[in-house]
Amino acid sequence: MTGQRDRWAELTGGGGGEEYARRFARLVEAGHDIHGEAAFCAALLKPAARVLDAGCGTGRIAIRLAELGHHCTGVDVDSSMLAVARRDAPALDWLLGDLARLDALGLEPDFDLVLAAGNVIPLLAPGTEPAVVRQLAAALRPGGLLVTGMGLDAAHLPLAEAPVTLTQFDHWCSRAGLTLRQRYATWSADPYHQGGGYAVSVHSRPAT
Repeated sequence: MTGQRDRWAELTGGGGGEEYARRFARLVEAGHDIHGEAAFCAALLKPAARVLDAGCGTGRIAIRLAELGHHCTGVDVDSSMLAVARRDAPALDWLLGDLARLDALGLEPDFDLVLAAGNVIPLLAPGTEPAVVRQLAAALRPGGLLVTGMGLDAAHLPLAEAPVTLTQFDHWCSRAGLTLRQRYATWSADPYHQGGGYAVSVHSRPAT
């Protein structure tokens, strides 16, 4: 998320890390698979790939991808979320930062995949979305992938209405030099149909 009173901060007050972690712990206890995003990304990656989890939250996805052998860095503006991530996986790189100013963190632009899951894009501070997309695209190596998941209606968002459309998002990606490769309705790669309430998108940076 970004630090400019983003929608996530408005919803949680910036202190929801422990409760967020407990919610997923309850899902695990109930027998749910919580690694759909990681499995989706792993299928796109070569061994030992470099992954940037942008808006990583408590690190659930990055930790799983690291367990699968990838080199993961997580970035989030919510320090309460990062506190949980650092406790659960102290060996990984967890950075406190604003996605609209990702370049300020000094990361090399050599990530094979940049992930923005968990409704990161719709929950950004209003007006910062194009800048964030540019920053995420700039972190990719040539040929790298931007993978995003976001709700498109109130049923798939913690908001009364969707602040971002796919048309807008694709436009921002195009302006950042990215091309849409694939789009799905779920992290299980179910086909996306126009007007669906959730979209998982894979954009790529040109190889040269």
